[in-house]
Amino acid sequence: MALKDSLRMAMRRQAVGIDVGAQAVRLVVLSGSGRKTGPARIECVALEPLAPGAMAGAEIVDRQAVARAVCAAFGNVPPQCASAALRCAMAIPGAATFTAHLPASHVNGPPRPSASLEPAVLMEAERIAGIERHALAVDWYVEDSPPHPGAVSIAATAREHLEARIECAAMAGVTLTTVDVEPHVALRALRYAARFELELHEPYAAIWIGGDGVYGWRIEDETIAEEIRYPSPEYSCVADALRDLAENNLNVCALVGGEIDLLEGVCFSLADIGDVLGCSVLPFDGSSLSDGNVIPHAELMHDPAFAVAFGLALRGIAQ
Repeated sequence: MALKDSLRMAMRRQAVGIDVGAQAVRLVVLSGSGRKTGPARIECVALEPLAPGAMAGAEIVDRQAVARAVCAAFGNVPPQCASAALRCAMAIPGAATFTAHLPASHVNGPPRPSASLEPAVLMEAERIAGIERHALAVDWYVEDSPPHPGAVSIAATAREHLEARIECAAMAGVTLTTVDVEPHVALRALRYAARFELELHEPYAAIWIGGDGVYGWRIEDETIAEEIRYPSPEYSCVADALRDLAENNLNVCALVGGEIDLLEGVCFSLADIGDVLGCSVLPFDGSSLSDGNVIPHAELMHDPAFAVAFGLALRGIAQ
């Protein structure tokens, strides 16, 4: 049976999402078929508590504690999945990242190599972050779909946040291939789940609740029609932000991921989200990705807080 499992896994791409939260490390191993359009399947989920004080917002205060938790989480990975070829990813909180779009006019005309875009990108990253470029970690790409087709999408963070995560992973014997931004990762997971939960092309709201606030997106015709973030100076409360997201349109459904218990801190609930948006609410549930595969700790698949780990792993098997 072990040989059969090993051969099966050798024929599938594998990736790991490692979500370092305020109180725990969450890990998801996904595999995908040789066809990149094929469905993903959960091979392993794990949850390891973090020592109190190990994290302070986006900052990793105790790197050894984080490394120990990551190492312990990897102890749950089945032998047939453990491979040096595993693509491993972590994320940085949205509050520690700065994003911007360079208009399409900056890249219009003949295709330009990335090297020729780099000076403009770095200048814009330095401007939005207020950090000198030598202390920044910057990523960018040219968008090919709405709402900013042809624009250059930029994400920047203090290099120390990136280096801390790479170091913690290395201390745990893990090599990171990707570091992404938490809200983007959560949205990827929610949009993937929508393929299983909703009818194709149905409009819906995707909402993620993280340690730095609530993020929301209204998806119409498979594209982002609107997005919000709370707290933000433009909103007095989370309900105002959600009303702006709905824009008086009746959403068919809202998919909600993240640490839903954090809503209690702003006296809000899943039912309140449904009332404001005027639609039904579904918590993110990774069991739709299990493909009938029986794994240890399967009950964790129903935890909406695993959205970031799922999204990180999804990016790995798609690349």
